[in-house]
Amino acid sequence: MAEASVLSQQDRELFRDTFRKFLKNEVAPYYEQWEKDEIFPRELWHKLGQNGFLAVDVPEEYGGYGADFALSAIVIEEFSRHNYMALASSVSVHSDIVTPYIFHLGTEQQKQQWLPKMVSGEAVGAIAMTEPGAGSDLQGMRTSAVLKDGQYSINGQKTFITNGQHCDVIVVAAKTDPSAGARGITLFTVDTTLPGFERGRNLEKMGLHCGDTSELFFDNVTVAEADVLGGLGKGFANLMNELPRERLILAISAVMACEGMIESTIEYVNERKAFGMAVSQFQNTRFKLAELKTQVEVNKAYINQCT
Repeated sequence: MAEASVLSQQDRELFRDTFRKFLKNEVAPYYEQWEKDEIFPRELWHKLGQNGFLAVDVPEEYGGYGADFALSAIVIEEFSRHNYMALASSVSVHSDIVTPYIFHLGTEQQKQQWLPKMVSGEAVGAIAMTEPGAGSDLQGMRTSAVLKDGQYSINGQKTFITNGQHCDVIVVAAKTDPSAGARGITLFTVDTTLPGFERGRNLEKMGLHCGDTSELFFDNVTVAEADVLGGLGKGFANLMNELPRERLILAISAVMACEGMIESTIEYVNERKAFGMAVSQFQNTRFKLAELKTQVEVNKAYINQCT
């Protein structure tokens, strides 16, 4: 993002404490049911936005705090620590992937159109790259965007798209020049109210059940040239430039999930009795927990250097 306000450690911990209270009141009582329903309610996006937990590093002129990345990371840390992994995934895509794309690559018109709504939770973001026949191999994608009379017509199918059921704006990767390889891929901001856009099924998964992961269909979806994001033919390069932040978020989520599991395990072994004593009193239990905690702390230190 632009120049960010670096908050003091005290301010960060105050933000963390506030977010933990939000999770206790607005998520903990309902998360088990959301997992059974295989989707969390749209209302949660509004609550997250109203309480200032979405896209926190967006500049103040677009409704955000203009904070540094560390504040955004706290949201993902606490979702993951409390084992709300589906929410960590959905919110990170919205706040830490789609929002930076629009801020870094978008025109002023695109920023004004979407960023304030994404900060408030009025609009939910998704990014559509993966297709049934093209995952990591982006050059193998078949979704096309053909220019005619000053407008692009987008046709194709995307799959495994996080926030697919809730999204209002999608950063879509499409081929504008099939003969140009990686240089023929362009990104677009697509409003999901446009004719020709259709949401497919909410896909069943082994985990992250309440996070919506969907098929998306584009049948002659017409967008303006002004909806090109980051320049014609620059989609692949722009995707690669934003990749480091995306990978860092994945690391933060994984490590904090591990820390949360260790904390839960410590609670359990303190309560569980065997042979007349708490399991936590056994030497092997202590050795194993100390080893796991050390691994987590080493990884946290590495991540802190990256942030």
